[in-house]
Amino acid sequence: MAIPPTDGARDADAAAGSPMLVASAPGRCGIIGNPTDMYGGSVISCSTRERAYVSLEPSEHLILEADQGPVRIQQRADLQGKGDHVDILRAVLAHQRYYQLRVHLRCWSEIPFAAGLSGSTAMLAAALRVVLAYQAVGVSMHHFAELARSVELNYLGVVCGYQDQYMAGFGGINYMDFRDKEFYREVMSEPYATVEPLSQHVDRVPVLLANTGVQHHSGAVHKPIRERWLEGDREVVEAYLRIGKLAREGKKAILNRDWRLLGELMNENHNIQRQLGGSGPENEHLIEAALRAGAYGAKLAGAGQGGTIIALHPEPESLEGALLAAGARRLLYPEPQEGVRLEADLPLAAPGGAPAAVAAAAQEGRIGSAVATARR
Repeated sequence: MAIPPTDGARDADAAAGSPMLVASAPGRCGIIGNPTDMYGGSVISCSTRERAYVSLEPSEHLILEADQGPVRIQQRADLQGKGDHVDILRAVLAHQRYYQLRVHLRCWSEIPFAAGLSGSTAMLAAALRVVLAYQAVGVSMHHFAELARSVELNYLGVVCGYQDQYMAGFGGINYMDFRDKEFYREVMSEPYATVEPLSQHVDRVPVLLANTGVQHHSGAVHKPIRERWLEGDREVVEAYLRIGKLAREGKKAILNRDWRLLGELMNENHNIQRQLGGSGPENEHLIEAALRAGAYGAKLAGAGQGGTIIALHPEPESLEGALLAAGARRLLYPEPQEGVRLEADLPLAAPGGAPAAVAAAAQEGRIGSAVATARR
């Protein structure tokens, strides 16, 4: 799967100064195997219905905009991270060395940020997609995922694996093998992950996401455990070998639609991560509530210490009442969605104005919190 170097009339129109380009990418939830994408392991993940968006219009100046208003970039130094809501846009431009672009980039999102659903990576992928399209640059989807991860690791300083970037790129339900990717390399030296789509065999995995409302930064959760692994801590090394194996067993369970077995594997996955200190009290409270309500399995959907849990049940809607009573702030239903893409029809509120979705997203608090903390 490759991203074409141009998108026909839309890219030509944008370059000529008429309609905008808009790109989007989905969030994701880790069903099983996470976080072994940082350790050469295997992960099964599903996209979310919710997406992050970035629009691009030709402009007299380079302007970046999120919910806090436009920021004008006047010199190369202005693309260094400032800890504000457009750092992701800065990072993409700096990584690609697009210092001389004269465009207006805007970002907004439907994905809860800092919620363990890869909202920041989805926005980064959308930004990267739209500027590559504008520059008529085409790359394979695997290489696109590696570029996105390089931006996040090297320009935002986020300790991260590869699951988020590959899911933002490919979308769907995927079994992903990250063998030989446990140590970071330059983009051109990185081996590509193996991505096996499962959505051609199963249209859905019956899961429900419950957000705790507690915002967190995934890098802060991953960093101390990563350091233990690098030091050869036997507990961490053996734990992640086991979780990677659980993902491979989980693939068989999903293809056979053996939800009870998948639930058992998910529970073991979470027990291991809990013992390593990768969970948090808010996560544990919702997981306990889901299991009491009859969930076959429940675990972290991403990094812990807040964020979002994923619960498995043949009829996941039956868990809603218990999770809301336990304090869940938002419930989401993941499903296979297309990965990063250019949007064909996403109108502006008015010529030269912000897309209507920007204002709505800002009012609901869906923009910015993870962007502002991306470097912490």
